[in-house]
Amino acid sequence: MTSTAHRPDRRRPGRDETPEERADRRWTDLLQELRVAQTGVQILFGFLLAVVFQPRFAELSDTDRTIYVVTVMLGSATAAALIGPVSYHRLLTGRRLKPQTVTWASRMTVVGLVLLFCTMCSALLLILRVALHNSVALWLVGGMALWFLICWFVFPAWALARSSSTRDT
Repeated sequence: MTSTAHRPDRRRPGRDETPEERADRRWTDLLQELRVAQTGVQILFGFLLAVVFQPRFAELSDTDRTIYVVTVMLGSATAAALIGPVSYHRLLTGRRLKPQTVTWASRMTVVGLVLLFCTMCSALLLILRVALHNSVALWLVGGMALWFLICWFVFPAWALARSSSTRDT
């Protein structure tokens, strides 16, 4: 129960749940997050795989081909990291390791997000180099990379820091 009536100390913040209930809740939350990320990664990766079969691919410079290969490898690593928690859970289900499974799956998801950041930047670099043929592409990718960092990592870190500082006072 999450009711405060069942808590011995009503001033204690948070939920009144067993470690198993907390792991179940965290796993459900993580699955919802993964569904969003996995869909985007799968679509991006599908487009990346199709690029090599386009007639214009033969016209790419060696640098752009290298960026493409790096992007595809990053996309593969991203897909593995963001699909990995499902495999991890499936292989460990029924072994009474749910809290540990959730912790490791969460860590793998963070690695997947970092890889997704790299994949997005690399894909943007390739696309903008082909589209613009000049150094503006690098500046645009840098600006977008900064925006990704702010949205994905800085805002959550700021919220966490704010939350910690208000609890300490």
